Amino acid sequence: MAAKVFQNLIGGEWVDSRSGRTHENHNPADTRDVVGIFPHSDSRDVDDAVSAAKQAFAKWRLVPAPRRAEVLYRAARLLEERKEEYARDMTREMGKVLKETRGDVQEAIDTFYFMAGEGRRLYGFTTPSELPNKSAMAIRMPVGVCGMITPWNFPMAIPSWKLLPAIVCGNTCVIKPAEDTPLSTLNLVRTLMDAGLPKGVINIVFGSGPDVGTPIVRHPDVRAISFTGSSEVGRIIGTMSAEQYKPCSLEMGGKNALIVLDDANLDLTVDGILWGAFGTTGQRCTAASRVIATKPIYRQLAEKVAARAKSLKIGSGLDESVEVGPQINQSQVETTEKYVAVGKAEGAKVLVGGSRLKSGGYEHGFFHEPTVFVDVDNQMRIAQEEIFGPVLSMVACDSFDQAIDYSNSVVYGLSTAIYTRDVNKAYRAMRDLHAGITYVNAPTIGAEVHLPFGGVKSTGNGHREGGIGAIDFYTQWKAVYVDYSDRLQRAQIDTGE
Repeated sequence: MAAKVFQNLIGGEWVDSRSGRTHENHNPADTRDVVGIFPHSDSRDVDDAVSAAKQAFAKWRLVPAPRRAEVLYRAARLLEERKEEYARDMTREMGKVLKETRGDVQEAIDTFYFMAGEGRRLYGFTTPSELPNKSAMAIRMPVGVCGMITPWNFPMAIPSWKLLPAIVCGNTCVIKPAEDTPLSTLNLVRTLMDAGLPKGVINIVFGSGPDVGTPIVRHPDVRAISFTGSSEVGRIIGTMSAEQYKPCSLEMGGKNALIVLDDANLDLTVDGILWGAFGTTGQRCTAASRVIATKPIYRQLAEKVAARAKSLKIGSGLDESVEVGPQINQSQVETTEKYVAVGKAEGAKVLVGGSRLKSGGYEHGFFHEPTVFVDVDNQMRIAQEEIFGPVLSMVACDSFDQAIDYSNSVVYGLSTAIYTRDVNKAYRAMRDLHAGITYVNAPTIGAEVHLPFGGVKSTGNGHREGGIGAIDFYTQWKAVYVDYSDRLQRAQIDTGE
């Protein structure tokens, strides 16, 4: 059967790219399977999409926010009906196992409901004026056309974090999905269109970062940028945005530590480590890529983790019994191989795993064994640099204080976790871990949509996705003064009269 051909969404119409070029979207578990053929667009398509979004903004911003929210409510119900279909599409194009892609779709559903609720809030505030017969207030205003650039690891959840708060606030959008996972973003936006979203409010332009992402960021009519991806690319996008004085939200890399103290429940801890390190095949910005354990329990914990990691079933995520799917593409699995070699050269020991799987049914996919390193020094590259693959580095420490220092020693600051029964140390960890997220007796993954998501240091630039943080980014404050004194009153001058 011939692969399905997809188009850009511009002004509510499905159109071919101006260049006529296309690229194939392959199943990473079996690259012989072509999921679809998508446009390879360029700056001309971006210009068309931004023009459509700008035109739609003139009307959409005037739609009362509760009415905008009703579209999200309808879309949420549609997405619930389509959950299984879209989860299977996502597993086929991205690789992660079905229970995870169902969770990805569910996260989008949750975001729909949460952000729809915000349509009846979007609170501003009133405050007393310093002058008589005068009122003062602050209200939220939409930003305008917003550009979004999204990654492949959560190809429906992360676009929902960006698109839904933006449109409920009255903005319009141009989004570039990751080249590896275009279908899931298309499915999300199609659901909104089927729920009655007006034409041009959301526009999709498929293509590469240089050909589509850069023109979105540089376009003068795009008034805000939201990016999720690597810190290296984020720095470039942040610089380009700053040159044009446009707000830019960056959510980037992580090298997240899971701390284990002597008194931890080790069986619970092992469950958390396995899920945190090898869920999504380690391809999460929040993945638990480091375990920092106190020396009395370090060896026992490492042996338990290795035994469980060795037993994980690897294969196509469409098989319900599989626990670890493929990596997303050739480049990503080669990066994992490179870091395994680096770890060995640095003197760390591979306790389990360490190899790419190339035979026995794995010939046509990007599979790598879950890998556990022990005897890892905290200064080794495998303990400091983001790998984005199924590689776990286990570091021994002498004390709670040293564990905190080790966790904070990396350039990133996204997610952290601690396993302990000592409530005093748990609260100290919550205070002293330099990160945007801290979990107690749970792994480094599992964010919920109504809380702020994001990090510090090289992980982010101060903005947050999820919760009210997203509303803050997609609105601008306007101060409003109403003088009903029927005479000129001069602030700071006439206050003494």
